[in-house]
This record gives sequence, structure tokens and C-alpha cells, in this order.
Amino acid sequence: MGEQVFVTGGSGYIGRNLIRRLVADGHKVVALARSSASAAKVESLGAQSVIGDIMDAASLEHGMQGCTWLVHAAADTGHGAFEASQHHTNLKGTTNVFTAARAAGVGRGVHISTEAVLLSGAPLVNADEKTPIPRRHAGSYSASKAAAEAAALALNCAQCQIVVVRPRFVWGRDDTTALPQLAAAAGSGKLVWIGGGHYRTSTAHIDNVVEGVVLALRKGRGGEVYFITDGEPLEFRAFVSALLGKAGVAMPEKSVPRWLVAAMARLGDALAQLSGGKLHGPIGGQEYGTVGVEVTLDIAKAQQELGYAPVIDQVAGLATVQPWNG
Repeated sequence: MGEQVFVTGGSGYIGRNLIRRLVADGHKVVALARSSASAAKVESLGAQSVIGDIMDAASLEHGMQGCTWLVHAAADTGHGAFEASQHHTNLKGTTNVFTAARAAGVGRGVHISTEAVLLSGAPLVNADEKTPIPRRHAGSYSASKAAAEAAALALNCAQCQIVVVRPRFVWGRDDTTALPQLAAAAGSGKLVWIGGGHYRTSTAHIDNVVEGVVLALRKGRGGEVYFITDGEPLEFRAFVSALLGKAGVAMPEKSVPRWLVAAMARLGDALAQLSGGKLHGPIGGQEYGTVGVEVTLDIAKAQQELGYAPVIDQVAGLATVQPWNG
């Protein structure tokens, strides 16, 4: 007999694939939906939809009645230089979700976080879960997700155990996040290699992310954080080139010196802050910290405590990528 699982962000990239897996595993899924279109989407995947919003505590608690597990995948993931409402959405929304979970008697919950909580703009090399949160974040996405993660962990208790999962660079089939952004940037000529692009990155195929979330639901220790990746890091340029190549997108050749991009990012952030987001440069600190420097992660803790191992490698994962027609 499966669990009854409440999912936020069910119509998003991670949420859609998670619903497919949970339904296939025999669980009943109740998915929060903000619109009739989102409701139709999650229902087509086999979930029961509940109209509501993470900013509405009453609808959350109502929708969670009878659920024993929860996955909070909804978030404002904008990487712009100035996201005025992002902190409120991510922090308040996460607090609402896990407060409602405790009130509704949900026993276990997974908060989908991100490696971005550790990003400051400096390289992040072989980081693990003990790596401290920086005082200065790369941008508002990093800052808001760090605050949301802290809020989720603060609500962990014996009756409602909350586990945090941090994937990095989610990609694969049905991609509505990384690939569309990279393809659009390549198509417009804005995608260039920073310092040649010859630095390493960790990645997380969507199948591996879903596997990590399911294992965290089953085996994760309340109050703990786990990185989930594809395993061995790859060179950023090589991976992105392969990803765009499989999608049928022309790969860029132009490279820009790192010092110049870093200076442009600082200027872009300053313009955005001074103008309230009305003005911005070609790149901001959040984007630079995400794709402009090495970001590699150690998944030993997930391997040891969750029994996690990637279910698909990068080569097989690339075979799941469809031609881009956006």
C-alpha cells in the first residue's frame, strides 16, 4: 500500500517527473495547482489536483489532509539580477508549506533546495553538506533559497521530519528549465564561454533528481541536507556543447575573458539595485555564480545514508534529450 503524497510545484519540471515516478511506485499523489491549466497537467500525470497557492496557508492545510508525505518543489527560480518579490515568495511560501504540513499531520517532507544556497560568485569546489552558507550570496535566488531552506529545517520535528535535497544543474528529457534558457541564449548570440568554459561542473539528470527525492522521502534523516548529482563532474563547456548538440542547437565559439564578465556582473547588479530592476546588464551575479565558475559537489553523504546512486549516467542521459523547437 503506497503513501498519500502532497506535491507543490507539480506542473514544474521536477514536479512533473516526480509525480510520474510516485504514481508508478503505487503512491496516491495530491498536487497543488494554481490554475485550471496546471490542474489539467498534473491530472494527466495521474495526480489529484487541489486548487491553491503556497502563499495561502488555508488551502495548503486543506489539501494536505490525509497525506503522510510531502514534497515542496514550488519556487520562484528567476536568476535575474534583481528579483523584488523572490525572497517573499520563496521564504514565506516555504514557511507556509511546512507549517501547514505539521498542522495536517504529515509525517515526512522533502524540501527541494539547490546548490545555489552556497553560491557567492567564487568557485565552489567539491563542496559537501558541511560547507557553510556564505554571508554574501551571488544574487536574490541564492539568498531567497538559503532563507527558505533554513526555514524548512527550523520546522523539522519528530512528528514531521523534514529533509532537504540539493540538486545542481537539472537537465534531461522534457526540460523546461536549463535547456530552454541555454538554447535561447545561443540563438540570440548571448551565450559565450566565460574564460573559455574549461572549468568543471556537477550536473543532475532529472531521473537522478527524482531518485534522490524518493530515497530522501523513504530514508532521509529529519533535519539533514543531501546533495544529488550525476556523480563525476564534467567540463562545463564539453557538457553544455553536448547538451545543445543533442538538442540541435548551434554551439557558440566566442569566449570572453573572465575578468571582463565578472566586472559586467558587478555593474549589472549595481544598475538593477539602483533602478529597482528596471535597468540591468547583460549578466548578473546570480548567473555568473551559477554558470561562470566551477561548481562541483560531493555526494558521499547521500550515497552512505540514502543508498543513492545515479540511475542514469551523462551519456545515457544525453540520449533522452529531444531536438529543441522552441
